[in-house]
Amino acid sequence: AARELGQGWKVNPYVVIKPGTTFTMAEIQGPAIINHIWLTPAGDYRLMILRFYWDGEETPSVEVPVGDFFAAGWGMGKEPKIGSLAVCVNPGSGFNSYWQMPFRKSCKVTMENLADKDAVLYYQITYSLEPVPEDAAYFHAQFRRVNPLPYKEVYTIVDGIRGRGQYVGTYLNHGANSEGWWGEGEIKFYIDGDTDFPTICGTGEEDYFCGSYGFRERKEGDQYVYDSFSSPYTGFYHVPWKGSQRRFGMYRWHITDPIRFREDLKVTIQALGWQSEGRYLPLQDDLSSVAFWYQTEPHAPYPPLPEKEKLVIDWSSK
Repeated sequence: AARELGQGWKVNPYVVIKPGTTFTMAEIQGPAIINHIWLTPAGDYRLMILRFYWDGEETPSVEVPVGDFFAAGWGMGKEPKIGSLAVCVNPGSGFNSYWQMPFRKSCKVTMENLADKDAVLYYQITYSLEPVPEDAAYFHAQFRRVNPLPYKEVYTIVDGIRGRGQYVGTYLNHGANSEGWWGEGEIKFYIDGDTDFPTICGTGEEDYFCGSYGFRERKEGDQYVYDSFSSPYTGFYHVPWKGSQRRFGMYRWHITDPIRFREDLKVTIQALGWQSEGRYLPLQDDLSSVAFWYQTEPHAPYPPLPEKEKLVIDWSSK
């Protein structure tokens, strides 16, 4: 782009990630703290996998499809506008992370393209070289998806966390596969040896994400309508389309209200609606999520990502 302008003028600063390859976005020697990440991807967000490795570890502490990491998991062209403290999504697909990510020895950040087509990525990672406090924990994020959720099963947001740390955020995609209200399920936090009963039990899905009364769910003609919002710590949005599945994204950042654990943590959420006579209806919906937390290393191994076919989102109208 600057071939006629000479050295020192702007180049077109993007990379092309070929199908089936992994691009190393950064390798940084510490001690340091990542303070901000900006990127704008072009491709299938669900098949662009973002990974972070701290201090030479072999398994990543972050392993999440790029859109879901930035609370925009429904894909390219479906991005919400998010103005939160931890994550901002700005027009058209300006993804920003403000999670602080300290490391002591080294950091490696990669992007894998699982798609059959090229992916394009513009990005910038801002960090400061500085001492890291002894009690600073490492940033972690894990993705999961179940579609459809088996009847009467509970969806697991994260399980198997071992060590000491604090849970700082949830991003949830909910694809409702049936008519009627879909957000009655309780979220539960099982902390430090909890088994049958959790330390923290929520009152409903929209309540946990700090809304109420179905995000003002209502029908206008034959369409369901909701009130979307984005605030510093919580947000909710509806993704309209012509298919039968209703699709929603929501986030909650536990920045001022972190959920601390000393030994272990498990987080689950139910998928519940209503049926006749005021009875709850277990739903078989499409649920995917990202759990965000800080903890001491080493971390327990993550379950494998879903297979490629189970990662992608079907946008055919049906």
